[in-house]
Amino acid sequence: MQESRKREIRIKAASFREKCKVSRYGIIDLFKECERRGYKLLRYPLGENVDLGFTVKKDNDIVIFTNSCSRLSREIFTLAHEIGHVILHFAEDISFIDDNSTINGRSKDEKEQEANYFAACLLMPYDDINRFVDLEIQNFHEKGLSALDIARIMSEFNVSFDMVLNRLESLGVINQNQKLCLDNERIEKRVGNLLRSVGGNARLNVPSNEIDIPYEYIDYVIYNYNHNAVPKETLEKVLVCYHLTIEDVSDKLTPPSDDDDDDLDELIGGLDD
Repeated sequence: MQESRKREIRIKAASFREKCKVSRYGIIDLFKECERRGYKLLRYPLGENVDLGFTVKKDNDIVIFTNSCSRLSREIFTLAHEIGHVILHFAEDISFIDDNSTINGRSKDEKEQEANYFAACLLMPYDDINRFVDLEIQNFHEKGLSALDIARIMSEFNVSFDMVLNRLESLGVINQNQKLCLDNERIEKRVGNLLRSVGGNARLNVPSNEIDIPYEYIDYVIYNYNHNAVPKETLEKVLVCYHLTIEDVSDKLTPPSDDDDDDLDELIGGLDD
């Protein structure tokens, strides 16, 4: 990625961040920031082995989905990555689906690399990282960083242990050998224990399994059910998320007609041919 493009991304990330509610260093709640900007945010526990997130433009809505089966810190980075797609790429594309390879930086796709860089700049800006290291970590220049220091940084910026290490290395705060030593210390002591030791946010290291779906999406599901696009079982599962039952929305449901069945059979037959 050219330095001029990196600078452009840093500017856009800083502009987004300036409108966020920030603690001394980190964004307090990136999920709420999306809602403040009018994005339609969906959080749902789809499972560990499925896509981490996606973003799509539907009519006038920007819809962002995150899989809440991921560790909370990972889900937050996924959200920042998807915001990056919205800010950087929606003039050219209207949808992105992201999995482990794109979020972890293994993808060679330029737009995925840009979205990751945007996320890093949004969550852990250069100036704020340096300020934290300067003001909050004693004897840094003599002793360097410990795994406990990394846990404090991840809790302050609401990011993962891995992201802290990657970001500090990319900014030149630590070198590759120091990163390896800190990673080994993390494996030995475990992130959850480190967070508890520093009084940090231990929730960052576990999945939230949050279910958060905009209320107006009930209408989408009912519409699809009435047009035979989703089965009754799917409608019931969605309604459970809103603590509703079929009886609660019965006045909005249209029983399938015989004509609809005939049309569907005809369509399937045509596909078989």
